[in-house]
Amino acid sequence: MQQLPTEAGRAPRFLHLLIQEDLLDGWNLIKESGQQGASGRLTRTHFDDMASATEALLVERDKQLKRGYRVVFVEGQGNAS
Repeated sequence: MQQLPTEAGRAPRFLHLLIQEDLLDGWNLIKESGQQGASGRLTRTHFDDMASATEALLVERDKQLKRGYRVVFVEGQGNAS
C-alpha cells in the first residue's frame, strides 16, 4: 500500500502487509511501514491459524485505506490447489 504525498517534495509513505507461516505451525502477520527511500519499521504478530492472520491483515488494510493509502500490489489471492 502506498500513501500519496501530502506536501510537495515529500516522499510517499508505504505499508507492506505479509502473512508468513512459521516453523511451529503458526502464522505471522508482518507489517513494514515507513517513508519511501528510508528505513522502515517492522512488526510481527503471531496467530495460531491462517484464518485469524488473514482477518487481521484485512482489518489493517481497511484501516489504512481509510487513512488515504491505496493498494498498489496484491499477490497470492485464491487457492493454488
